[in-house]
Amino acid sequence: MTFSALGDSAVVVTLGGGESEAVLARVRALALALEEAKLPGVVDIVPAYASVAVFRREPAPAPPSFEELREGIEAVARAAAGKVRRLRRRLRPRKVATTLVEVPVCYGGEFGPDLPEVAEHASVDPVRAIALHHGADYRVQAIGFAPGFPYLSGLPPALHTPRRASPRAAVPAGSVGIGGGQTGVYPLEIPGGWQLIGRTPLALFDPAREPPARLRVGDRVKFRPVQEPEYQRQLAERPPRRREPAAGAPPERALRVVRPGLLTTVQDLGRCGFRSAGVPSGGAMDPFALRVANLLVGNPEGAACLEITLAGPELEFGAQTRVALAGAEFDGAPSWRPLTVAAGGRLILGACRQGCRAYLAVAGGIDVPEVLGSRSTYLRGEFGGFAGRALREGDLLPLGEAGRPPGRPPSAQWRVSTSVLPAYSPEPQLRVIRGAQAPEFGGELWSSEFALTTQADRMGLRLAGPALERRRGAELLSSAVAPGTVQVPPDGQPILLMADAQTIGGYPQAAHLAGCDLPVAAQLRPGDRVRFREISLAEARALAAARERDLGILRAGLGAT
Repeated sequence: MTFSALGDSAVVVTLGGGESEAVLARVRALALALEEAKLPGVVDIVPAYASVAVFRREPAPAPPSFEELREGIEAVARAAAGKVRRLRRRLRPRKVATTLVEVPVCYGGEFGPDLPEVAEHASVDPVRAIALHHGADYRVQAIGFAPGFPYLSGLPPALHTPRRASPRAAVPAGSVGIGGGQTGVYPLEIPGGWQLIGRTPLALFDPAREPPARLRVGDRVKFRPVQEPEYQRQLAERPPRRREPAAGAPPERALRVVRPGLLTTVQDLGRCGFRSAGVPSGGAMDPFALRVANLLVGNPEGAACLEITLAGPELEFGAQTRVALAGAEFDGAPSWRPLTVAAGGRLILGACRQGCRAYLAVAGGIDVPEVLGSRSTYLRGEFGGFAGRALREGDLLPLGEAGRPPGRPPSAQWRVSTSVLPAYSPEPQLRVIRGAQAPEFGGELWSSEFALTTQADRMGLRLAGPALERRRGAELLSSAVAPGTVQVPPDGQPILLMADAQTIGGYPQAAHLAGCDLPVAAQLRPGDRVRFREISLAEARALAAARERDLGILRAGLGAT
């Protein structure tokens, strides 16, 4: 059992050096024991292949340190091992019990357009390829990439097929694919590069279901071939996915979207407890700005706000309302101080002058339903926020009851001091902690400048610069990633993962952004340039503590509790 840090957000426990039933059993047993132990400050436990990642609560004035988490994990592991030794077979099945899930699949044709290519690669005909695929027994090694997406071991070696050279922009939900030596099922319509051989009518993920993912790590899977009539029948009989309501607020307790802007969504501080189901933490790209905006209008710091990207919306308010804008600078309203909008008044935000994203807090918060414990919009999964999507013209957003306003009234004479703000810049030096595979790269990550490309969204920021060449090319088992992870794909151009990033990944991890610099990265726009500077885990922790002290001073200055 070895321990490593996933930046300053998690501890990763590695229990073996390869993919095997024995290692997977140990991984699942430890994950279950940790879930039962409920260690203080732990919000997520993510088993995957040979590792278990344990995430700590953020933000918090004093989250558990790496050493405290490690000690707690070791104590849980010792206790679990002791129980197994004492109770032997009576306890062992309970700890590693698994479920067999049958997955019906309609192979080939429009449902499996890559089946002929897979069969040709295996030197068999398509009928034989289908028989090989459904005749095998599979085991869920990890859930990730997308909510509910299972990575399955057990694919017959003859069917091992390289991924597509050019990924599809949209893979239909339910598609069964092969990627190298693995097979899996796409629960949502998302981009993907696996070879598609069939499709299932079975819903593997539903945010309204408990638990939301049908499969868990360690479960067994058996594919069953069906013909298209049965596929269509099962699809028609599947209960429709329940979606949260998108409207229903009285006009006086709502804001109306007159013009939505480029990309405006409802966000809060994100989700906890669902990473093991492949659900990203999500939430505000710049959590510092969201927290401050809420403080300025008297809301709890994690209340739902509007995240506004590059071009602002026009909003109409049914009643006199306190609002505050924080983060990027937009035409139409000042940032970092509260404003009052009259009943029937409009707030018109234009182009972004500096930065990329701003957060508009409204007294009472945006009162949309919680989904999986959060009001944040997850666009790719089409859930949370306002009907799981970006705002549109005519949307009517419900507002909660406004609390006690902060002690300082709205005034043109003051705003939040720049001394407590992150070091926002179009050319920042981002502080990072070394990643697990950092020794496998040279010094280019630390000595070079990288430009943000146009491939930048809430999932991640692709950077362009000198190619980072990996000294060793061994294939990696997928393991947990987090917002701030710097991954290096085969082309050597790093990717900085952000709020909506997948929960596990198989690319080498060169570094992890210190949590206090995530707001700085969130304000980058294409063309901006960054450099990385290495710091220690202890330095990252000290910087996070200093950020919380600054927020405490701001709370006191506002008279907030």
